[in-house]
Amino acid sequence: MRAKITYFVLAAVLAVYFVLAGARGVWLIQDGRPVTVVFGVAVLVLPLVGVWFLVRTTQFARNADRLARELEAEGGLPEDELVRTPSGRVDRDSADAVFARRKAETEAAPEDWRTWFRLAVAYHDARDTPRARKAMQRAIALRGKAPLTP
Repeated sequence: MRAKITYFVLAAVLAVYFVLAGARGVWLIQDGRPVTVVFGVAVLVLPLVGVWFLVRTTQFARNADRLARELEAEGGLPEDELVRTPSGRVDRDSADAVFARRKAETEAAPEDWRTWFRLAVAYHDARDTPRARKAMQRAIALRGKAPLTP
């Protein structure tokens, strides 16, 4: 829940920034001088890219959350079996062992979105965010192809 609140607060701050930057870009364009018009257009591009990125990230988060809820309803969410240090950090050897199991499961059933979801969690636990994101994107794509369960 805390992560969702943080996400929405940051999204709201970004939205305000996009509006302010967009207004500044319009102001520069209205100035009418060639240099300020070019600069104004460039300033307008940044909020547009930011809005696109925010929308895509929000879609990704919603889709991943939907998969997590579905997997939880099936009783298939991966259990936290990681060994932690006294400070609470994940033990690297433990994360590697879990990752190896998740990777083997995914290789055995490459068209099952559930195995890709669990692999994404293992990548995340191993602190490999780019691969975690790609594995989750694969799970989302595979789930989109699968028929919905009643």
